[in-house]
Amino acid sequence: MPCYRYHSGFTLLEVLIALLVLSIGLLGLGALQTVGLRSSQMAAQRTLATQYTYNITDRMRANPDGLMPGNRYYLIGADDPAPAITADCDTTTCSPQELADFDLAQWRAEVGRLPGGKSRITRAMVDGATIHTATVHWNESRNPAVTGLNCPPATATDLRCVQLRL
Repeated sequence: MPCYRYHSGFTLLEVLIALLVLSIGLLGLGALQTVGLRSSQMAAQRTLATQYTYNITDRMRANPDGLMPGNRYYLIGADDPAPAITADCDTTTCSPQELADFDLAQWRAEVGRLPGGKSRITRAMVDGATIHTATVHWNESRNPAVTGLNCPPATATDLRCVQLRL
């Protein structure tokens, strides 16, 4: 019988250990991809919410008569229905009230594209100045239990939000 001093090749145990290490690495890579996609989606939602908030404040600035202290044209609650559009203000001349209704209806349609999207505009007097606050809320986690409207979110049950004061 010949005596072999050197063994060559891989044993089955070495191959199994190498497969285990490779499998764990691939699972980690898959988890990293999932986290990256989720973060990207959340960033896209925040970007859209910010754009929608700037959009309505720009529309409000373009209709200064609608912002007069005696007018309530741009005030809308989070659960209020969108105003009915009586005129297409993109193609015709509209009154300040019609323009405000048109702006709010389009804004509500945009915000509705966000998951659980809600919007509101409030008005307050601060040091003798009228301040309008536009807020967009959305359900970033897509959890049906998240419905609160505190901004900034105070608890885990509050929707994410973006606020802009005018």
